[in-house]
Amino acid sequence: MLLALATLVALDFGARYAAARWAYGSVRVAAETAAELRVAVLQSEIEKHRSLPLILAEDPDVRAALASKDPERIAALNPKLETLSTGARVSVIYLLDPSGMTIAASNWRTPTSFIGNNYAFRPYYRLAMDHGAAEHFAFGTVSQLPGLFLTRRLDGPDGVIGIVVVKVEVQAIETEWQRFATPTFVTDERGIVLITSEPAWRFQALAPIAPDQRAAIRASLQFGDASLEVLPLASRLGGADQDVVRLRLPGGPQDRMFVEHAAEVPTTAWRLHVLAPAEPTLGLATAAAQAIALLAGLVGIGATAVWRLTRRRRANERNRQERLRRELEANVAERTAELRSLNGQLLAEIDERQRAQAALDDLQDELVQASKLAVLGQISASVAHEINQPVAAIRTFADNARALLARNDVATAGGNLATIAALTEKIGSITGELRAFARKAPAKVEAVPLAAVIDGALLLVGHRLRMQAVDLDVAMAEPELAVTADRIRLEQVLVNLLQNALEALSDKPDGAIRIAARRQDDEIVIEIADNGPGLPPAVMGSLFMPFTTTKPDGLGLGLVISNDIVTEAGGTLRVDNRDGAVFTITLPRAL
Repeated sequence: MLLALATLVALDFGARYAAARWAYGSVRVAAETAAELRVAVLQSEIEKHRSLPLILAEDPDVRAALASKDPERIAALNPKLETLSTGARVSVIYLLDPSGMTIAASNWRTPTSFIGNNYAFRPYYRLAMDHGAAEHFAFGTVSQLPGLFLTRRLDGPDGVIGIVVVKVEVQAIETEWQRFATPTFVTDERGIVLITSEPAWRFQALAPIAPDQRAAIRASLQFGDASLEVLPLASRLGGADQDVVRLRLPGGPQDRMFVEHAAEVPTTAWRLHVLAPAEPTLGLATAAAQAIALLAGLVGIGATAVWRLTRRRRANERNRQERLRRELEANVAERTAELRSLNGQLLAEIDERQRAQAALDDLQDELVQASKLAVLGQISASVAHEINQPVAAIRTFADNARALLARNDVATAGGNLATIAALTEKIGSITGELRAFARKAPAKVEAVPLAAVIDGALLLVGHRLRMQAVDLDVAMAEPELAVTADRIRLEQVLVNLLQNALEALSDKPDGAIRIAARRQDDEIVIEIADNGPGLPPAVMGSLFMPFTTTKPDGLGLGLVISNDIVTEAGGTLRVDNRDGAVFTITLPRAL
């Protein structure tokens, strides 16, 4: 019983401590957020008025009136300053002559007009005279209202001609802050309260002011006859709660706990302080934590009692679980053996499928190679004729060159030798294309210039085109078109399609073949069209299936292999009848 009571007391203490930590942390976050928002508003209010003295200092009417000292011009400034003061929503705008005397003011119509008052004793006058500009917060000697004085010195050819002063009052900001439950105030670099949501705190200080500093403040009438007493912030808590203060608000019945957060006001020497009430959050957090701690204690005590009552049952349950565990292990061992056997069978099947796939790939490569060799057999006569012509020409030019050299006609002989060199290059290009076409190599998909592929194919079937007198038209939309494919295999496809077109035009006297290429989005479209009889409708649906052919002696594998090559490169091959057969190849465009 005593142990249970001690546990409840300890839980209550821990709950209070945890609640205080959480409550103060939550209030700190709220105070920091409120301070950031109010600093932003205050800074915005100051910044929007800072440019006004500078603008007035450059105003030609103001400068002309001060430079000329003409009473009529100076008097004409009063309505202008009045209108500007109303539009800019500032308290008052006035002009001082070099001696500090007010010569024009926006409040010239009011009983509290500044005209005729000398403000040479004010620090903002001396600072403006010394430094050209000043910002000074002070208590108005005439209006009896505090505000921020923004000043700007006007210089003429012969020296100072006057000073522009803009007073910005802060009553609207203080009124806005009074709507919130968090007291807010602004202090200067000496710790004196300038702006506050609690009017009784105005011109009080966070710490005692030194006697000499107090005398200087009194002499400048910066804060009027304010006593500059110390703000009644009570002692702060220690440790991690240095920012928790005890304070009695003006008119309040008793001291209250606040969390203080101070933030710098950018572009000024001011600090903005927010006092966030801690007691409401602390009370709710403490009550909730105590309730949770009490509930946890009761649950813990009850759980201990239940644990003791069920202790015996657990021993029996452990025995039963041990028996079930042994049975389960036996079942698992049996199933594991079955899975091992099945896994071995599965691995054997996977290995067999991999071997079959490898054999299929080899067979496909062999089929492609056989198709290329078959095409070479078909065009061998044409290629031989292509080579025989330059060989015969070489013989003729060589004989001529020997005769020319015998006659000492070196120049003409040199021309013959140059022609022989050109003919050997032509033979080399033909044989090189044959070697590349016949070479057996794995597919290498890469960026391939389309013009080079077409030229290679035409080099192999060119003689047959000329023999049949077939009109060939090559139309490329762009000369630099390139596709992603294997060059030799794509050339094999074009040779195969051109061979098929030539066979379809074998009995046609005005045969024509058109090769067209264009770009379509990220693809290249190549069309090989002839004006032959086209393909029979009966074979159109199965044209790319093995052993489908329209030739009496054909095997029906050329188009199947061509379709496989194009598909392997990521493209498509299709056929249509449009005034003849049209084969369309679509391949990825090389980027």
